[in-house]
Amino acid sequence: MEPLNLNNNTETHPLFPSGEWEGFYTYADGRQAQQHKMDFTLFFENGVVSGGGSDDIGSFVWKGSYDTKGLWCKMTKHYVTHTVAYDGNVDENGIWGNWTIRVQLSGGFHIWPKKKEESIHEEEVDVLVLDNIVKVPSTVTV
Repeated sequence: MEPLNLNNNTETHPLFPSGEWEGFYTYADGRQAQQHKMDFTLFFENGVVSGGGSDDIGSFVWKGSYDTKGLWCKMTKHYVTHTVAYDGNVDENGIWGNWTIRVQLSGGFHIWPKKKEESIHEEEVDVLVLDNIVKVPSTVTV
């Protein structure tokens, strides 16, 4: 994931946190629809949202806009080969709504910020692994 580049203009509204996000998109509506996972980073600043990540299609970049009063977010997901328009509503559960590729294909999506303890846990694991590597005696070949 991209490192956070937070500055004084970063959005402070609690429903629009910049950082690591996750979620899924579907090709159909309803609970039986297969969920396609995605992991990415979003940055919210002065009504503009941007970021990037990956899913089962490939790597992508987000560009779009959001509104803290109307609680909506519109983004375009840019792959190398095509773009996908995302139109979502925002609430305490994240951003959810519909995506479309031109008028030919559409489906649903739900994304949300990763929990802070997940990020902290990953950092702790990295430190523990690093500690184990540092403590390996020099006579042992790895």
